[in-house]
Amino acid sequence: MATIKKIGITDEYITLGQFLKLADLIASGGEAKAFLMENEVIVNKEKDQRRGRKLYAGDIIETTGKVYEICR
Repeated sequence: MATIKKIGITDEYITLGQFLKLADLIASGGEAKAFLMENEVIVNKEKDQRRGRKLYAGDIIETTGKVYEICR
C-alpha cells in the first residue's frame, strides 16, 4: 500500500475542493472542477467527483496514485 499523507484540518470538515488545494493537487479552487473531471478520486473506497463533498477526520482519499488521510 502507498504511504499515507496526512492532511490536517482545524474545522469539523473540509470540502473535496478545499482538500485538493490543501494537498497541493491544484493551485486554486477554480481548478477543482477540471481536476475532478480529468482524475479519478476515491473517497473511502467510493468514486466521487463532487467538489462540495464534505470530508471529515479519518476519511481516506486516493487520487493520482497517492493516498491521503484527513486528520484534526
